[in-house]
Amino acid sequence: MANRKYLFFAEVTRQLGMPELSKLFRETANQETEHAFAHFRLLHPELVVGDMSSLTEEQKKAIASRCLELAIEGETYEYTTMYPNFAADARRDRDGAAVTEFEQQEAESREHAAIFRKAASNFGFLVHIENHHARQYTEALQSLDGMAPPAKAATQKWICRQCSMIYDPVVGDPDSGIAPGTPFDAIPDDWHCPICKAQKKMFVPYHEAVAA
Repeated sequence: MANRKYLFFAEVTRQLGMPELSKLFRETANQETEHAFAHFRLLHPELVVGDMSSLTEEQKKAIASRCLELAIEGETYEYTTMYPNFAADARRDRDGAAVTEFEQQEAESREHAAIFRKAASNFGFLVHIENHHARQYTEALQSLDGMAPPAKAATQKWICRQCSMIYDPVVGDPDSGIAPGTPFDAIPDDWHCPICKAQKKMFVPYHEAVAA
């Protein structure tokens, strides 16, 4: 975020006719990029490779698919949770301009998620992504006997296997008449994914990955 902010400042000061100050902001932005890369390496060690030439084609494909998976998850979170929440806050504040901006960003994030999924399919990476999801779900599915444990059901998130939309019981799906605080098991069987219209049975328990 600091990188983007300083690049914006660099553009502003460039337009103000202050090239030296603009250069300072741009150089600092580049430094912030390196800081961000260091953070990402710590968060996702599975993407860090010392010698790229030592990788097999299958390993390269697995790493690339992981990048796409993380991108899809991030964009999905933005259009299902982050921007809708931002827009709701802006409506409460009666800030029409902010509402419009957040709704536009929500639509753009939805489009980006679709583009990344299309890319995953075109490059043959979708299978790798789905296999990774399957491994995440296996333990949860094996522990289920038709329903999630009652104590956990109230906050257990579920993810659509078709489009990766995440149902969060805390948020619910108000647009479909599902009030906030509604556990997934309490949703009517005829409910469908608000994004891709998949049936309820297409959802499986979602467990956020923990950084190694």
